[in-house]
Formats: sequence, C-alpha cells, structure tokens
Amino acid sequence: MILTALAMAAFAGNSLLCRAALLHTAIDPASFTAIRLLSGAVFLYLLILLRREGTKEKAGSWGSALLLFLYAAAFSFAYISLSAATGALLLFGAVQVTMIGVGVLSGENLRTTQLIGISLALAGLVGLLLPGITAPAPQGAALMVLAGAAWGGYSLRGRGAGNPTLVTSGNFVRTLPLVALLVLGTLDHLAVDAAGIALAIASGALASGLGYALWYAALPHLRASSAATVQLSVPVITAVAGALLLSEPITLRLVVASLAILGGIAIVIHSGRRS
Repeated sequence: MILTALAMAAFAGNSLLCRAALLHTAIDPASFTAIRLLSGAVFLYLLILLRREGTKEKAGSWGSALLLFLYAAAFSFAYISLSAATGALLLFGAVQVTMIGVGVLSGENLRTTQLIGISLALAGLVGLLLPGITAPAPQGAALMVLAGAAWGGYSLRGRGAGNPTLVTSGNFVRTLPLVALLVLGTLDHLAVDAAGIALAIASGALASGLGYALWYAALPHLRASSAATVQLSVPVITAVAGALLLSEPITLRLVVASLAILGGIAIVIHSGRRS
C-alpha cells in the first residue's frame, strides 16, 4: 500500500513539477524535456548498478524510445497552457482510451457495460474540450492527448517485459539522441535557470525514474484490477495538489468531466476483469 501510494504521488508529481517549472521559472519546454529524460536515464542506470542487475542483453527498443520521447516532449509543451489538473485528466483519459481502443481493434469483444463505460468516458472528454470560458487551450489539449496516446502505446509495447526497470532504463537511454535533435532544433528558444533545472531533475529522477521503480515493486503485490483502478487516483491527486500548491482553480467543468471520464474507465476496467 505504501509503495503504491508513493508511486501514484510520483506520477501526479510529474504534472505538478512540469507545470510549476513552466509557470514560475525561466525554463522552456524543450530544456525541461531534455533534462527530465537525461536525469531519468542517469537515475535508472545508477539504480540498476546498485541492484547489480544484469546488463548483458540490450534492454529496450528504439520503437519504445520514440514513443517515450514523443510523450515527454508533447507533455512538456502542453503544460505551457494547461493547468496541472486538466493536463493530468487529459493525459490519463487518452492513455486509457488508446489502450482500450487497441484492444478493440485487436479483436477483443466488449460487454454492454463496457460500451456504456467507454461512451461515458468519451462524453466526459468531449465535454471537457467543448468551447467555453473554462475550456482548456486547444493546442495544449491536443498536445496532451498526443502525449497520452504515445504513453498508451509505450505501455502496450512494454507489457510482459522480463525486467521492467532494465527495459525502462534502456528506453530512456535511447531517447538521448532524440533529445539532442530537439535541443538543436530549438536553440533560439532555449532558456534555463537554477530553479527550472532543479524541477526538471526532480521530474526525471524522482517522479519518473524512482516513480517507475516504486510502481514496478508494487505491481507483483496487486491484483490486475486493483493495479488498473488505483491509477484513477492520479488526476484527483493532481487536482487537489494543484489547487493547494499552485493555486489552480477546480472548475465545475473539470469536476463533471473527471467524474465522467474516470467513472467510465472504471466501469470498463471492472467489467472487463469480471468477464
């Protein structure tokens, strides 16, 4: 329970750290992405050395690394205009919709209750994105949905990995050439300061690297349905922490959309586990 709670807090911390860095420091999204991925790679590599895990076989893949990089870059650029809570909700919704959608396209049969859950989640997502005073910025929302789709694809590719920590480390290392290209392509817009660098390192090493390690340590002790459902807490944790730490408003639209999206996904998960 403690490992799971810490892992969920770390996942929520990614949104909070990124939003705080882009809102209150001079760092730009490309620099944040670069430092986050580099520090995550270093942390995971040191963790593997500390645990004396085998490194003879090449872990990870370029396909997964590309999806990881796409997720991290789109995530950072999206948070220029999104609140931490809205970004986390869009990210989580897109991840689950992607993974469920791939399952359907692969031939999985859905029960009636699952179809109701998917419809409810999609209605909540549409309601959140509809034009209005409290609607999220279209460009930021599109980027976060892209980040969620990339993370969903990354998660699907990583299912059944023999050593998740080793594979994740290999994928982080493989993102570094892509990071270099991103930095070279945005040289005219790069900006950093001490506070921004510190938040990016915390996001990469602690919220990402340590967060994934904690999650993989907790997973063997959780039922599949529990592991899927507990992640519903991440947007809620982010919303509450965003209100307390970043003074972000919790709007009625966000609350209603959260209930629809998270409730719909919970219905799909539990109905699928029962079947």
